[in-house]
Amino acid sequence: MQPQFRLSSYDYDLPPERIAQHPAARRDQSRLLVLHCPDGRTEHTRFEAIGSYLRPGDLLVVNNTKVFPARLLGHKETGGKVEMLLLHYPRFPDCDTSAQSITIEAEAMALVKSSRRPRPDTLLIFGDQLQARVLSLHDNGKVKVSLRLHLEAGQDPEEVLASCGQIPLPPYIHRPKGTTPEDTHRYQTRYAERTGSVAAPTAGLHFSDRLLKELLAAGVSMATVTLHVGYGTFAPVRSEDIREHQIHAEYVEVSADTAAAVNRTRDEGGRIWAVGTTSVRTLEFAAAASGRVEPIQGLCQLYIYPGFRFQVVDNLVTNFHLPRSSLLFLVAALAGREQILEAYNEAVEKEYRFFSYGDAMAIITRALP
Repeated sequence: MQPQFRLSSYDYDLPPERIAQHPAARRDQSRLLVLHCPDGRTEHTRFEAIGSYLRPGDLLVVNNTKVFPARLLGHKETGGKVEMLLLHYPRFPDCDTSAQSITIEAEAMALVKSSRRPRPDTLLIFGDQLQARVLSLHDNGKVKVSLRLHLEAGQDPEEVLASCGQIPLPPYIHRPKGTTPEDTHRYQTRYAERTGSVAAPTAGLHFSDRLLKELLAAGVSMATVTLHVGYGTFAPVRSEDIREHQIHAEYVEVSADTAAAVNRTRDEGGRIWAVGTTSVRTLEFAAAASGRVEPIQGLCQLYIYPGFRFQVVDNLVTNFHLPRSSLLFLVAALAGREQILEAYNEAVEKEYRFFSYGDAMAIITRALP
């Protein structure tokens, strides 16, 4: 088997202290490793300098998904403690609460942690306004639940659900006492507006309002796509041949305006900069049929690993990813496995901070004079 398809070929040594537990003091003050793929050269700077690598006419494509408070702490009707992680945003029916209180329901898939796995029909209570009844048990610890949300007059379902839950941080970020107010603010991009993710598209966490304004003023354009990140993004790859891995499906959306902006930029010679692996997958999925980005809406199960032929993305802004992960395969597909691992080892030596709250990397495959 060729090394690029072997799972063990995507290992690297990462001391535990290099896993960031908190974000940088300011979003754009995280460090930035710039990898110039044509010659393998690397540079080290701060994220606020990203604009020096972009040019007028380039297009920055970001994922505007918003993380919802999917982690719920409560108790069973019998009193035992329970923790539930919603695996997708529950789609409650539209309702008018302007004049009266109302109770609405929605079904969702979830993971439930308790002393004993709850049986069907078990009632879980998460405060005065939210309850969940277990409908059925599924593989891999998943359960299907029916959520009942009680709204007082004038209350919004999203706001009430937010008051009942916490932002679900990745398992490698340790919060023994639960998420903090800082997490609620910082584990969300500044342009997040479409609620639906259980994990943030973390490459976008480095962009401050000030930096975004500077880039736009310098002639860089910006477009949005939506990919709601699911819990499967943390699923380990278990097959030694990475081609046998089954990636999870996630909801994506590309508007007609974004599709037109991407195609126009390419036609005019500008470069497409994807912010995060989620933006890469969305753009390449939208171009799979014809080679040009088309408006789409639906589930994406595009799996990118070395050998993939990129049709849209030129350059990528991303974080540092876990060893043996599908996200590491994706960046290796863009930059080359050996080149990526060399850059990662250099980042470890220079004490970069890794993963969701860590530092950033710019992968440039198409440079301009």
